[in-house]
Amino acid sequence: MWNDLKQRANAARANSILELCQQDSRFEDFSIKHGDLLFDYSKTHLKAADLDMLVDMVKDVPTRRNAMFSGEKINQTEGRAVLHTALRNLDGGPVKVGGNDVMPEITATLKRMQQFADDVRSGIFQGQGGAITDVVNIGIGGSDLGPAMATLALAPYHNGPRTHFISNVDGADATDKLALLKPETTLVIVASKTFTTIETMTNATTVRKWMETVVRDPAEQFVAVSTAAEKTAAFGIPSERVFGFEDWVGGRYSMWGPIGLSLMLAVGPDAFEEFLRGAQDMDVHFQTADLAKNMPIMLALIGLWHHQGMTFPTRAVLPYDQRLSRLPAYLQQLEMESNGKSVAMDGSAVETVTGPVVWGEPGTNGQHAFYQLIHQGRTVVPCEFIVAAQGHEDHLTEHHTLLLANCLAQSEALMAGRSMDVARGLMAAKGFEGAELERQAAHRVFEGNKPSTTLIYPKLTPFVLGQLIALYEHRVFVEGVILGINSYDQWGVELGKELAVSLTPVVEGNQSADNKDSSTRGLIEYVHSLRG
Repeated sequence: MWNDLKQRANAARANSILELCQQDSRFEDFSIKHGDLLFDYSKTHLKAADLDMLVDMVKDVPTRRNAMFSGEKINQTEGRAVLHTALRNLDGGPVKVGGNDVMPEITATLKRMQQFADDVRSGIFQGQGGAITDVVNIGIGGSDLGPAMATLALAPYHNGPRTHFISNVDGADATDKLALLKPETTLVIVASKTFTTIETMTNATTVRKWMETVVRDPAEQFVAVSTAAEKTAAFGIPSERVFGFEDWVGGRYSMWGPIGLSLMLAVGPDAFEEFLRGAQDMDVHFQTADLAKNMPIMLALIGLWHHQGMTFPTRAVLPYDQRLSRLPAYLQQLEMESNGKSVAMDGSAVETVTGPVVWGEPGTNGQHAFYQLIHQGRTVVPCEFIVAAQGHEDHLTEHHTLLLANCLAQSEALMAGRSMDVARGLMAAKGFEGAELERQAAHRVFEGNKPSTTLIYPKLTPFVLGQLIALYEHRVFVEGVILGINSYDQWGVELGKELAVSLTPVVEGNQSADNKDSSTRGLIEYVHSLRG
């Protein structure tokens, strides 16, 4: 399969995207609408026959998709179901794991979250110095990136306490975030399923000590998102302020439940429910739409076409929405932690490369940074543009018009490029002649024929954000099924964590570094020399 894909993709490199897009039906045939969302992939090298071949690759996806939604243990290396979708199953029926319906517990937890959020936002629940003014979420990875990204994205809907996120074990993170906060009116959420994550628990202890300088009992202003009841109790957090979730919700897929508590506190239970409904809407689309008109499936297939087929090593995610500035980092974790694998589900080596390097920044800032390489560098970078038709700032419509124009111009420029003849004409008009004309013109040539996709949504509302995130979650699932890998474990995260634990006493100077390699030993010795 992979050799056939590469051969077809290599042949397609000769296709002119510009010529393809001059066909009247191109946009209609190579784009998908779902509600008010539009996914356009017409600015790629794909022809109809290529598209048919790609769709044939997803023949196993419906079966695996149904297995996921029905609660089967598709995370086979850990023996777990994968049911983050159940957290937003607001209008669906029972979802069973091991014969037990998990929906009553999910619904009960959601109601507890809503009640607690209402109590905090209304002032019923207060700090030891008055109403809660600030919320600090302490987590890392999926316990941080999701809610941090979504809270920023939904800034226009904030009507609750201010939210802050501490994730890095670097003491600078906690110090800088706490500098302007008051312990007596700050609520702290410690998000760790096991309540043992070293970075999170180190930061939680530091924040508790910070609160102890002012308040009588810091634990009265702590909340835990965890399933480790004994450990949360030992920390001093009462059971009524502990919100758990099951092992069939992976960290990077978890903000739909208790990990999203910080978001709910910021925007309120109603807006949070709209966020869930947007994701549920995409779940239904993913389960019911025809394969060739299924947005997550086609988003995945375009990604495979570019990375596994055309062998482009990276993918740029370029939201033209400042409030989605954390989206590239969120999608980086979602895809690279899910599909950055070298072993197939059956334990054999995979037959092809798996996940690409995912990176990006918001436009228009990126245009004045790395777009130079995208346009004129020798490495082809498929670009995924994401933009809203409307902004929230009605009094600044000219800003959003300019933003949209820039977004659409970038995809057009990547496609069309600029030929040497056109560049000569531009330089001749400026008065250049002869060899200098040729030299100056050469610097202004754009190769063009570089692929991009564009995702357009009406406005960044809670519902739309839910749709977008669920879309990308299902994209990762589809890619994983076709690659034959398990997208829901992350063993690559473990080794470094284990070694860090063993190295800590060595860095402290309490153990010898003699059993380490010469490079690591030399680094430790140099650190010791600087620390005195």
